[in-house]
Amino acid sequence: MDLNLPPKVTDRAFARLAEINADAGNAQALRVAVEGGGCSGFQYEIKLDDTAAEDDLVLEKDGQKVMIDAVSLPFLSNAVIDFSEELIGARFVIDNPNATSSCGCGTSFSL
Repeated sequence: MDLNLPPKVTDRAFARLAEINADAGNAQALRVAVEGGGCSGFQYEIKLDDTAAEDDLVLEKDGQKVMIDAVSLPFLSNAVIDFSEELIGARFVIDNPNATSSCGCGTSFSL
């Protein structure tokens, strides 16, 4: 596992963020963070945010931004941030090769 590879954001995730921002009328970035907790030890927090911290990694495409804080970045090394539409709902999802296990809903994981 190479901890120096930044996460990737799919075109589908950037496109969905553009739709959200178009509907809202003001552009915000998608913030992806890893926090302690959840049923598997760590959990993802995904929310809209309009303020980047100085040490955030900002991934950008077509004017859309995804921000990841410096503390969360090692946990998301080489991960893929995507948008999924399934029968159970539509949501941003993270395919994280660093996670050794995850819960059934996919929002928490362990290393």
